[in-house]
Amino acid sequence: MSARSVAGVNRTDRLYALVEDLRAISPRCRSARELAGRFEVSVRTIERDITALQESGVPIYAETGRKGGYAIDRKMSLPPLNFTPAEAVAIAVALSRAGDQPFGRQARSALRKVVAAMPGREGELARELARRVVHVSEPAEPGGARPMGGEGISRAIEEALLRRRVLRLDYADAKGALTSRDVEPGVFLGGRGGFWYLVAWCRLRDDVRVFRLDRIAAASVTAERCPDRPLEGYATDVPDLLVHGTLLD
Repeated sequence: MSARSVAGVNRTDRLYALVEDLRAISPRCRSARELAGRFEVSVRTIERDITALQESGVPIYAETGRKGGYAIDRKMSLPPLNFTPAEAVAIAVALSRAGDQPFGRQARSALRKVVAAMPGREGELARELARRVVHVSEPAEPGGARPMGGEGISRAIEEALLRRRVLRLDYADAKGALTSRDVEPGVFLGGRGGFWYLVAWCRLRDDVRVFRLDRIAAASVTAERCPDRPLEGYATDVPDLLVHGTLLD
């Protein structure tokens, strides 16, 4: 995207154009003042944009000194991708459904990186097409259950799965009885009706159990690493077992 074409664009397009501009001159850098002039915005706006990109995982770093500025690490960024605009929008629609589901934040970050890595004209077409595709999510019923459970529950499970750590849960069973238990997480499972489940080895039951997220009152990641258990031991016939309720605590 040329400097002349970025003046007056919305912030989303400017963020994409910023990444492409820095990628084009990498490993050289541009100062905030240079970028502000190219995009016809204030230096403060550029600094806010760079911070937003960094928080999204885009590998932009600051070079200090008289000739310093912002640069992008090519080794850590995606090369131009050969997605068609329609394929990019299909990815966007799929990722948009992540919402507050497991790894929803990472899905949004991944989407920004994918579109930012598309060649200029293809990226422009993808963004224009995306504006014409609207995904309407179903509103939650008043007073209904929260499929993802309480604040921080999903994030704790994500961390435990990624780091292979034992989770400590306060869990209410179908009758409302609350127990505290250590579990070895195995599978994060999307179920019927929008509910999500954690399939894990429960040390209290000494067996595999399925925990519905909206019944988890609290979850914390311990320092203990999970022993190696074959994934098949968690996942065998889980969808069928969920339907029949034989494993759901």
